[in-house]
Amino acid sequence: MAELRRIVMRAQDKWTPTGLPRVAMVRAEACADQVYQPMLHLVLQGTKTLSIGEDVSRYTAGSYFLVPVDVPATGQIHASAADLPYLAVSLTLDPEAIATLLMDEGKPPREPQSTCFEAVAAPPEMIDAWLRMMRLIDRPHESAVLAPMIEREILFRALQGPLGGILRDVARPDGRMTQIRRATQWIREHFTEPFRVEPLAAMSDMSVAAFYRHFKSVTAMTPIQYQKRLRLLRARWLLLFDTLDATSIAYNVGYESASQFSREYARLFGLPPTQDAARFKTPSPHGEWQS
Repeated sequence: MAELRRIVMRAQDKWTPTGLPRVAMVRAEACADQVYQPMLHLVLQGTKTLSIGEDVSRYTAGSYFLVPVDVPATGQIHASAADLPYLAVSLTLDPEAIATLLMDEGKPPREPQSTCFEAVAAPPEMIDAWLRMMRLIDRPHESAVLAPMIEREILFRALQGPLGGILRDVARPDGRMTQIRRATQWIREHFTEPFRVEPLAAMSDMSVAAFYRHFKSVTAMTPIQYQKRLRLLRARWLLLFDTLDATSIAYNVGYESASQFSREYARLFGLPPTQDAARFKTPSPHGEWQS
């Protein structure tokens, strides 16, 4: 872990590419508001609290969690006791890579049922694989051969753990994760537009009742709540890094009522839009809206 932390201290205060396929790292000291893409996220230092829909989870050093579909989340970074920055690494989930691994896995173990976004202690074998992966940053001549092998090992360790069932669902082309992922991608691409749930349910090959149930089990939100969270995260980014006023931003992200926007913004972030933006006296655009 100590060597992993030293490597990740090179990261910027945002998700930083490593030059390795699907691998990123972050060194953060503030909020964790963003749209998380499907990933395996390992915490190396500090603590992160995330609010995803109705779920609030706390992640500490040495734990990992899975994000099976795109989800908008708000949260807070907590520095370690020594006032050191939050450090983490992530592996973007590739359904095809997981599916190939499943074909070679044989009979899967009987893992306990776990929920999305649950924190799980990373086994030493997974941390060791991550260390070998991150060492490849300085060995680009080796990474083309070794990185895919180590990626398979990290995924294998996750498949053997409590979150293995969720990871298997990600790889199933006709599974609920794939079906819900189609819907979340559509909402992300059209988040400023009103929509009806029935076409989304049809797109996901589900009845409306089943779609509601599975969407909430995967994202911890209803489809409308999901859209609202996307709008509010985008609105906050615009408030901090654009010159538009709060009313213009409300209409820009899809609201028809500026007062409703202000109420929902304050409910999520604790202050009305203008007051919230004023807290950041000298913001810099390193806090991107999406990872």
